[in-house]
Amino acid sequence: MSGFASAARAGLDDPQLRRNLRQATTTIRAKRDAAVAEVDDWEGLRTAGAAIKDAALLALDAHLERLEANVVAAGGQVHWARDAGEANAIVTALVRATGADEVVKVKSMATEEIGLNAALAAAGIAAYETDLAELIVQLGDDRPSHILVPAIHRSREDIRALFERELGETGLSTDPAELAGVARRHLRERFLRVRVGVSGANFAVAETGAICVVESEGNGRMCTTLPDTLITVMGIEKVVPRWEDLGAMLQLLPRSSTGERMNPYTSLWTGVTPGDGPQAFHLVLLDNGRTTALADAIGRQALRCIRCSACLNVCPVYERAGGHAYDATYAGPIGAILSPLIDGFERHATLPSASTLCGACYEVCPVKIDIPSVLIHLRGRVAREHGAPPSERAAMRAMARVLGTRRKYELAQRALRTAGRPLSRDGRLERRLPGPLKPWTTFRDLPAPPEQTFREWWRSR
Repeated sequence: MSGFASAARAGLDDPQLRRNLRQATTTIRAKRDAAVAEVDDWEGLRTAGAAIKDAALLALDAHLERLEANVVAAGGQVHWARDAGEANAIVTALVRATGADEVVKVKSMATEEIGLNAALAAAGIAAYETDLAELIVQLGDDRPSHILVPAIHRSREDIRALFERELGETGLSTDPAELAGVARRHLRERFLRVRVGVSGANFAVAETGAICVVESEGNGRMCTTLPDTLITVMGIEKVVPRWEDLGAMLQLLPRSSTGERMNPYTSLWTGVTPGDGPQAFHLVLLDNGRTTALADAIGRQALRCIRCSACLNVCPVYERAGGHAYDATYAGPIGAILSPLIDGFERHATLPSASTLCGACYEVCPVKIDIPSVLIHLRGRVAREHGAPPSERAAMRAMARVLGTRRKYELAQRALRTAGRPLSRDGRLERRLPGPLKPWTTFRDLPAPPEQTFREWWRSR
């Protein structure tokens, strides 16, 4: 047992974690379902969202160059980063050029992906996370376990104890409003003091050069308006061609992520406005494996992802194993396809198998990413390019021999019928099967082999 299966064991053995995940994902699912039901033609909106993202990916180079031209025309500067190392070096140099040694950050999966906080710390620059959940993760020297709710694995009691230990507070209760108030006091002084802000981006409009960030706490607006210098790190797949494309995206994202009609804060800015907001704006366009993913004809649809995390909230595997089991920036079903595509199979070869292929992720995806089909495709790539485990190869060879001819197939059916008879009762296999089938049958009742197959019945007519 290795990779995801081994890492998932910790989550499966932690009943508190499973309770936290079940409660949180059940609540978010119910809100999402209610918000989606309000839209008359949700399927049409999903189709439009998928078409917008596909149009952007089809001519990605042209849209990015147009975005760059419009950002520069509005007074901003654009930097291109091939990988995490280049992106971290660019951001570090930009912060140093301001003379600052600290930055405030709004939640950003792209900066989490490249390990920006660690790179800044190595350069003597402190990064303060300002999203409440990200702050909890940072104070706890922890890792995010959910795209939208990074501290979903933490209970209120965990957070209370963490704030008392790390922020010097005493006598706290587990009341969410009180804990949020502590975080607000902790962050307010930093918002007013720090001169450099770092953000991600939900969307960037090629047509105008506008950047869009949506969030729920208002910390994002603080980070993108109060500092003198704003640095935005954005994956290149976040570009959309036209301003009107935001009309569909800003309906799909909040309903799918937080179950809201719109996000409490939607911030849009274009370059620099003299006397208003940051007077220096830098946009770092991050590849970091995305063009490699784009070259995969089936897998490229993963780049449509708008990071809503709806697929995590319906996934039975994620709900039981937790986000840390994926050992990647992106957890859940989307992480199981996105991580191998952009970060390579060497580290994430087991993730495409971290799924039951139930299809729930595809049903809720706002941009219609067919995650089950991509998972099957990636499993094939793992087997072809990196070799399947010996047991799997032996099983596939045996299956090929049995299914290769009708005679062998029917002999196998009769053998299974004979072997299954003493283990069957009322049409079900009630005993655990031996050998490698034992784990599968420990918790499952399988149908007993039928006394007569369809072909036998047909011949007997």
